[in-house]
Formats: sequence, C-alpha cells, structure tokens
Amino acid sequence: MNIRYRVDLSGEEREELSQLLSAGRCAARKLKRAQILLASDAGASDVEIERNIAVGGSTVYRTKRRFVEVGLEAALSEEPRPGAERKLTGREEALLIATACSKPPAGRGRWTLELLAGEMVKLTEHEELSRETVRRRLAENHLKPWRKDMWCIPQVDAEYVARMEDVLDLYAEEPDAKRPVVCFDESPTQLIGEVREPILAKPGRLERFDCEYRRNGTANLFIFLDAHRSWRKVKVTERRAAEDFAQCMRDLSDVHFPKAEKIRVVLDNLSTHSPSALYQTFPAPEARRILRRLEFHYTPRHASWLNMVEIEIGVLRSQCLDRRIDSRQLLVSEVAAWERQRNKSRARIKWMFTPEKARAKMARAYPIPINES
Repeated sequence: MNIRYRVDLSGEEREELSQLLSAGRCAARKLKRAQILLASDAGASDVEIERNIAVGGSTVYRTKRRFVEVGLEAALSEEPRPGAERKLTGREEALLIATACSKPPAGRGRWTLELLAGEMVKLTEHEELSRETVRRRLAENHLKPWRKDMWCIPQVDAEYVARMEDVLDLYAEEPDAKRPVVCFDESPTQLIGEVREPILAKPGRLERFDCEYRRNGTANLFIFLDAHRSWRKVKVTERRAAEDFAQCMRDLSDVHFPKAEKIRVVLDNLSTHSPSALYQTFPAPEARRILRRLEFHYTPRHASWLNMVEIEIGVLRSQCLDRRIDSRQLLVSEVAAWERQRNKSRARIKWMFTPEKARAKMARAYPIPINES
C-alpha cells in the first residue's frame, strides 16, 4: 500500500455520487464506497475516512485504486472473487432436482439434505458430497423437499362459478336494512384448564405457564357477521347439531333482524345447514314461517374463503381465544366482551374481490360455454 492514489471527481461524477447517497436504495457496501470517494475528493486523509465512515484501510485503498485505474463504476461495484468450481455438473444438478422431486426411500417420510447427499453419491461418481452443496443447489431452484403444503383443490366447474359469483354479487350490493346479508359459520374450540397456576410476567422475565394442561371438554361457537355493517354475534353452544343450527336461524330472524323483509344468509355446505334442519326442530308452521324470511346462499365446495365470516373467526381466535380458557362460563363472558369491543370499534371487513376480478384472475378456470367450444 505504498502507492498513494488521488481521487479527483468531475462535477458530473460528484453529482452522481450525491444522488446515490440521497436515494439510499442500493447495497450498504456501495453507499460506503461512494462516501469514501466523496471524502477523498474533499481532501480527507485515509485515516480520517476510516474513522468517519467506519471502514478498514484496505477498503479505502481498494476503492481509490479501482477508481484511478478503472473508473467510477468499477470503484462502486464488487471485484470479481475467485471461487472453487461447482462440485456438481449441469447434468448432475438436474439429477439432484429430479431425485428431490421423487418419492423418498422406503421407511422415510421425506427427503432430507443428508439423504439426498447419500443418494447422489450412489448415483454419481462422487466419493462424498456435503449437505451444504445439496442445500445450495436446491435453494437456487427454490426446492424444499422436506416441506409439504396441504390444501383443498376445488373443481372449478359451472356450479362453482355460479355459486361464487352469487356470493360476490351479494357483497357488492349497497347496504339495505330490509334485505341484510349475513355470513354464518361455526367453529369448535377446546376448553383447556391449567394444572398449575401460571407465573405472571415481571420486568426482565416473560410470563411462564406449565406445559401440562387439563382438558375440560369442548364447546362450539356460532358466528354471525353482517357483510355491510359493523355487527357480529357469537353464540356459544355445546354442539353444532341440526337443532342448534335451527335455533340460530330463528334467533337471526326474530331477535337480530326482526324488521327485515328478507335475510340473505351466506353459509357453507355442511349437512346441517339446510332448511330440513328447521323442520326437524320446529313444528311445520313455525319452520315455514322462519324460512319465509331467510334466503340461503351457499359458497362453492372447498371455497370457504368466499365466506367473509371466516376472516372474522381468524380475528376472534387471534385476539380472544389464543390462550387457555377452562370453562364454558368463562368462554361465554370472554367472547361476549370481545364481541362488544369489536362492534363498538366499528371494525369491518373490506372485501375487495368482485365478480369482475374473479373473471380476470380465474379466466382459465371458467368453463367454456357450449356454443363457444
């Protein structure tokens, strides 16, 4: 480092570096090199640059040398670094990817990095292969064979599309107090009690609770949600049988919306969610009276995401039920408190998915009409 490189920036280069620093949208290393060049151009010594920019002397030296010998762009960018040759050839990488996408060996539930490394040793002429080599090649191809996702694959046919657009049309309507749209669903929950009393949090120490717990049974939550205004209602029951569903529909008609002409109910395809449940529970005249005020709109099968109340259930679980609740009495009081606060805050779900967006995003899945095929 006996050679002293002098940095003399032109006005255009100085302006470019100043804009680069003010934008701050590139790598930190590049920003530090720009600071080094500007400071050196201003007459600062190498020692001052090291101290003020918090870099090493070798960094200052290399940056100034590359500017003088090659130019501004070279000084701001990384020098090419020598590295070892790839251990796997292109053909061997393709073999690794094909192996990772295949079924694991007998007795193993999934591929691991060690398993893949051992398998590649068997399939190629390599005597050994590290798990890190395997990991890097898989990462380049965005593969994680040890992970799996479970999801429902719906059959998007004419019935699916018809039900989807029917529900989306309801959400897109203007609010109408005489014809409200109410999303309905249920969610089971466990009653979990503590075996030992939790230790409360203190400064510098988290709250602690015992891993052992006591299971005190289960309960069911029926959730109503108005799609067009900030209103929800949670009803706690012991089960979710047809009789319980029928009681909820009577509450919806006579208690929650007694002045409505027609209540449009969005619900899923559970076997108890049917008009017959009301006839199983009430005398025929009573069942008919309630059903005259209700209009059921079913979401497509395997498309519970279309029911707005599913989002509300997620909020309920994260804000209120994400803890151990040991009795039905406590569950009722806690859920009621959450419901009051949520309604008072006027919280609403802003639904953005419309029939027009569905046709644009799911165009390939829409069935082709017979006269166009």
